Amino acid sequence: MSKLMQSVDDRTRLAGTNRIEILLFSLGTDPVSGREEVFGINVFKVREVMLVPEITRAPEMPPEIEGMVSLRGSTVPVINLMRYCGIGDDCRPNIMMVTEYNKNIQGFLVSSVDTIERLAWEDIRTPPPILDSQHGGLITAVTELDDKGLIMIMDVEKVLADAGGLYQSESSFENIPRIGDLSSKVIFADDSSVAREQIKRTFDEMGVEYHATVNGLEAWNLLLEVAADAESRNRPVSDQIQLILTDIEMPEMDGYVLTQKVKEDARFHDIPVVMHSSLSTQANEILGMSVGVDAYVPKFKPEELANTVLRLLSKNREKPDLVAGAGK
Repeated sequence: MSKLMQSVDDRTRLAGTNRIEILLFSLGTDPVSGREEVFGINVFKVREVMLVPEITRAPEMPPEIEGMVSLRGSTVPVINLMRYCGIGDDCRPNIMMVTEYNKNIQGFLVSSVDTIERLAWEDIRTPPPILDSQHGGLITAVTELDDKGLIMIMDVEKVLADAGGLYQSESSFENIPRIGDLSSKVIFADDSSVAREQIKRTFDEMGVEYHATVNGLEAWNLLLEVAADAESRNRPVSDQIQLILTDIEMPEMDGYVLTQKVKEDARFHDIPVVMHSSLSTQANEILGMSVGVDAYVPKFKPEELANTVLRLLSKNREKPDLVAGAGK
């Protein structure tokens, strides 16, 4: 897996071209389909791939948590993806993928890893409802390769929320600032169901109206509709939308391309764009700024997201009606 050692700069340059590299892996034979299904994960989030090391098992952990391992002086939780997905129960995990999300390191046990594929986001689609339902919302996107068939991009954020109990602390919402002007409206795009619920909860606590979309293309089409309606009324778009929030990794159109389109369209010149991602490296933040985002916020930090949104919304108001302080 030497390609995993490719420089961060090289990988970051891909993102601005609406392309992604994914690492393909298998969990064994699916008991429903009878096939060895192929899954994918963004290489940018994979730190290394190794044979399964010695794992220390601890009591009172969720069944999907295999235990903990020591990696370079750090204790890292290990999630058995095969057990979590109910696939390959008759197989023993052979490989551990070490991943990083929001600066949290964890290992994922899988049956095997295959190749790294470079794909265009426009060739990666939102999964059809029947597939989404079959996998319990675990699949955020699908694509097809001539030699491998259907590839399913896994919502690792959902895995971490379900199996690891991450991103679910009620205390994270205790100090969400309120905004008094309910006319504030946000369009946001995120392909992860877990992330969308977190964002909705944050905006509900703030008192901000919002429209959720599942990828950059859906958000862009909605923005075009809003712009056309505003033009027909001879009003600025900012009368209807005051802020755009976007994830980076999304099927059909990623957050970098969405931001570029927004910033290149004069109709949206006074609407701030916030990039919201679990990609941890500073290189991603730099690239986000290079395409014109007004702020970069890590995922699953609702108080930080709320304060950033509040600051940007208040900038565009002559007489802001804000109530800063504790949440409800």
